[in-house]
Amino acid sequence: MMVLLGVNMAEVTISEIRKTTATSLGTAFGIVIGMIWTQVVLSAFATGGIPLTSTGGTWMQWSYFVITAVVVTLICVVAIMVIGRWGGKQ
Repeated sequence: MMVLLGVNMAEVTISEIRKTTATSLGTAFGIVIGMIWTQVVLSAFATGGIPLTSTGGTWMQWSYFVITAVVVTLICVVAIMVIGRWGGKQ
């Protein structure tokens, strides 16, 4: 019986590894979604004349940014769902 960092390796199952991996990847994709939407909001303020951190731009540039954020969000949500199903397998 192998014990590594206080964990009995014989007791760790593939299902547990999948669940942990799926949770970690889901969290990572959620962070990506949050980061891109933060930039969308900050650029909207900058474009509206209230610069917080970004240099701003035009409303057309901002609309492209929103479209990009929506596409990235959809891709990440689909990835979260796929990884969640994979992680839920027994």
